[in-house]
Amino acid sequence: MLEGFRETSFEHDGKARAVYRRGRGPGVLVIHEIPGITPEVAAFARSVADAGFDVALPVLFGTPGRPFSVPYVAGQMIRACVSREFAVLAAHRSSPITDWLRALCRALHAEAGGPGVGAIGMCLTGNFALALMLDPALLAPVLSQPSLPFPLGRDRRAALHVSPDELAGLKRRVREEGACVLGLRFSEDPAVPPERFATLRRELGPGFEAIEIDSSLGNPWGIPRTAHSVLTKDLVDVAGHPTRAARDRVLAFLAERLRAASQPQRPPPGS
Repeated sequence: MLEGFRETSFEHDGKARAVYRRGRGPGVLVIHEIPGITPEVAAFARSVADAGFDVALPVLFGTPGRPFSVPYVAGQMIRACVSREFAVLAAHRSSPITDWLRALCRALHAEAGGPGVGAIGMCLTGNFALALMLDPALLAPVLSQPSLPFPLGRDRRAALHVSPDELAGLKRRVREEGACVLGLRFSEDPAVPPERFATLRRELGPGFEAIEIDSSLGNPWGIPRTAHSVLTKDLVDVAGHPTRAARDRVLAFLAERLRAASQPQRPPPGS
């Protein structure tokens, strides 16, 4: 068991997975990156729970609590690439596992209550939050270094790993409901090319908020050009650091979308 979390299980369509839980408040799904729920991923999930949210951290691959290492990453990457649940090269369709994650979002919303839930995807799972927006319960999607599809070729560099119908649904929610998507990336990260964020800006317009952290050579914070994991491995938890500011913006975004929506509207003055 991860320290400070309780282990539960969730089953949908015949598939059961462990889900670690912590906190109280509006529900937030934290979808871990490759290679799994590392200590850094668990620490981020704790920060979300401690900010006043009911966090659900499903185990999609890897060993919960196992530290990051290059061999561990390589092994889990191979596993994901051959799994039918992860369509790592699909430019214009989402991974099948998003169906299971949508069901988990619905269950989390039913349990936690409130206006809806949030979802934070990272790396391989980064764009999953877009597909989860097909469910109206998802109000706060966060894409941290969304790496699918793998950016092999011009089309995949700009693609969003969702189908045309899913994208149309996202745009409708932005247009009719004021939905918003938050995206995070390092400027020099080859796994998340700038074309991908350009597509999000073009398709979602004011419904996309981007945080792009300077990792170019000679940047004032000394962030390496190899930086990739904004909220976990490459987070520098120091006041004023751009990764700390990005983490704080994620927490504020969740609060705005999940708490502000539940507050009763005050009548206008003089009414």
